[in-house]
Amino acid sequence: MKRRDFSLAATSIGLLSLAAAPAHAQRAPKAGTDFLVLDKRVPVDAPAGKVEVVEFFSYNCPHCNDFEPSLEAWVKAAPKDMAFRRIPVPFVGNDVEAKQRLYFTLEAMGKLDEYHPKVFAAIHAQRQNLTGEANIQAWAERAGLDGAKFKETFASFGVASKARRASQQTEAYKVAGVPALAVAGRWYVDGETAGSMAKVLQVATFLIGEAKKG
Repeated sequence: MKRRDFSLAATSIGLLSLAAAPAHAQRAPKAGTDFLVLDKRVPVDAPAGKVEVVEFFSYNCPHCNDFEPSLEAWVKAAPKDMAFRRIPVPFVGNDVEAKQRLYFTLEAMGKLDEYHPKVFAAIHAQRQNLTGEANIQAWAERAGLDGAKFKETFASFGVASKARRASQQTEAYKVAGVPALAVAGRWYVDGETAGSMAKVLQVATFLIGEAKKG
């Protein structure tokens, strides 16, 4: 099975196994087993003194939708020296660039915090059709965004540039499946390497600690 297609069932089993495991059975995450060490470090956007954590995701991905509440809670509880950002990947579905542009349009309009969860809800809970620019534009207007501003921003050079960079960074990190996390431009972890999405967050916490050591 390709890593991009690891099953939600396997993830759920991992979550149940983790909950049932005794505390003394837990061990420190291991490189090559629980996470991957990148062959080449990727430049980070975080300021000095901050440890960057990147989530690679797709709005089209049901696993990303399911992971979102746990991730949000984890980010809110994270130490102040963690810098978190997201990168929409150029795979999962047939309209990947449009979904990348949607993310960066919301970011450019200052609406990301409010509308990021609404996009997931529209696609995965409400089953709205957000495939392609026209449907995305119609959804944005129904959701209360300024239609003219959204259309202009969606088509802007800045948003197109960010979408291209997101694709380049996805390749640089050798992202094989989503959702996935990268830490400090050095390490990569997803549901397959860690065994479950709950363990992904545990491994990421461990790696943040390792990054602080230098």
